[in-house]
Amino acid sequence: MIRFFFKLIICAFLAAAAGVAYFAYSSGDPAYTLYEWISPARFHQYDSLIRSVAAEHGLEPMLVKAVVWRESRFDPKKFGAAGERGLMQVSETAASEWAREKRIDNFQVEELFDPRKNLEAGSWYLRRALQHWKHEAEPMPFALSEYNAGASRAQRWAGGDDAAAISASSFRRNIDFPGTRKYVDSIMQRYEFYKRRGRM
Repeated sequence: MIRFFFKLIICAFLAAAAGVAYFAYSSGDPAYTLYEWISPARFHQYDSLIRSVAAEHGLEPMLVKAVVWRESRFDPKKFGAAGERGLMQVSETAASEWAREKRIDNFQVEELFDPRKNLEAGSWYLRRALQHWKHEAEPMPFALSEYNAGASRAQRWAGGDDAAAISASSFRRNIDFPGTRKYVDSIMQRYEFYKRRGRM
């Protein structure tokens, strides 16, 4: 009898594990989905804040979260190699521009480790980049490359100020920084992943 119940428990465990594995696989990104299950607090603790700040800046929350995932893996204390800080890895220059436009007195760069301020500065900068490329049929890859590598480089990859409109696929091929190309592709893939499953 004990052996029977032991086998029953093992079968139930294996069935549950198979179900979890199938669900993770069918999500489109099994590794990400499994990590979410293992550490749900890390992957979802900023969701409501992301929704709020994204709405303030007219951005899609799934896009902002995709940027946060790529930039910091949800670590608000991350410090980048070039001095970028926080969830969206905002540079001191971008943060200073944000603080100046928003008339925030006595802004200190260390405040970028605060999740709300970081998301506000990063979302402001991302929104500005999207506005810069709004005339493109697909502005997202242009804006993301600007967010990562700067406006002048993005403009060069687009063919310069006087260039005719360029397709998003041609623009991505023109990105001669492998890191930026991978950055743009990974965020767009993560954004599409969130959209496919209907939640962040």
